[in-house]
Amino acid sequence: MEKESIIYIAGHRGLVGSAITKKLISKGYNNLVFRTHKELDLTDQQTVNEFFKSEKPEYVFLAAAKVGGILANSTYPAQFVYENLMIEANIIHASYTYGVKKLLFLGSSCIYPKLAPQPLKEEYLLTGPLEETNEAYAIAKIAGIRLCKHYNQQYGTNFISVMPTNLYGPNDNFNLETSHVMPALIRKFHEARVNKAPEVVVWGTGKPLREFMHVDDMADACVFLMENYDFSQIGEFVNIGVGEDLPISELVEIIKETVGFEGEIRYDTSKPDGTPRKLMDVTKLNNLGWKAKISLKNGIRETYEWYQNQLK
Repeated sequence: MEKESIIYIAGHRGLVGSAITKKLISKGYNNLVFRTHKELDLTDQQTVNEFFKSEKPEYVFLAAAKVGGILANSTYPAQFVYENLMIEANIIHASYTYGVKKLLFLGSSCIYPKLAPQPLKEEYLLTGPLEETNEAYAIAKIAGIRLCKHYNQQYGTNFISVMPTNLYGPNDNFNLETSHVMPALIRKFHEARVNKAPEVVVWGTGKPLREFMHVDDMADACVFLMENYDFSQIGEFVNIGVGEDLPISELVEIIKETVGFEGEIRYDTSKPDGTPRKLMDVTKLNNLGWKAKISLKNGIRETYEWYQNQLK
């Protein structure tokens, strides 16, 4: 990518899209294109085609998606599969139609089978049943990976896919009904501290193992791959993660300490745990020359500071 290249970031106000935008600006890219959801409905094929025809983006970061945690995925499965399929199909096809030089599609670690061996290697895709609670989202993301692969095969495009682990950081969604585990816990502990609550209730047993990556590391990896690697070198997709995980119970303790909550923690074991473990094998990414830099404790502290500033 040249510094003057026209770069479209789909989903620029979301967790990943905003971090990619910040990273591109910091590296001197000065011709970035954005549209809010009100300005451009990505589920509408005609308006997406009109946008690509008029703006002529040369590079595309496809970070737009309908996302959520276990509760949101279980409650709105039809919306999750429909909206994500439409967004990715419209953008990937328009990128082919209007000659985009390179596209990066963001998937999710939930694409892997529920009981796949750990850590998760790229070749484990489609080797077993998916986790039931987010199957709709996973199927849509798998379709996006395969869309990129098959457009590359049939049309000679250069569309690459990346699979991030669990992400967190500034601009995350802190809505308790639709958020992922990290922002939900930060908000719960913050409100409990402010309200001097005697305890915080955490879903599940606390035993599942999860890997967490700061979104600024994720953005750095995405820009690194867009600048240095093509589909022919990456293959179908590449995992992006830190390569280490921890039990949810340990995460809870780190957040409790960061927020300064002094009450008790109670685990509601009637609530689902989700997948027992989700650790990404990042050997492929490390071998390409990239490694994560931000520690979990530092990342959580920064995220909590950002959340407090938003409340102010």
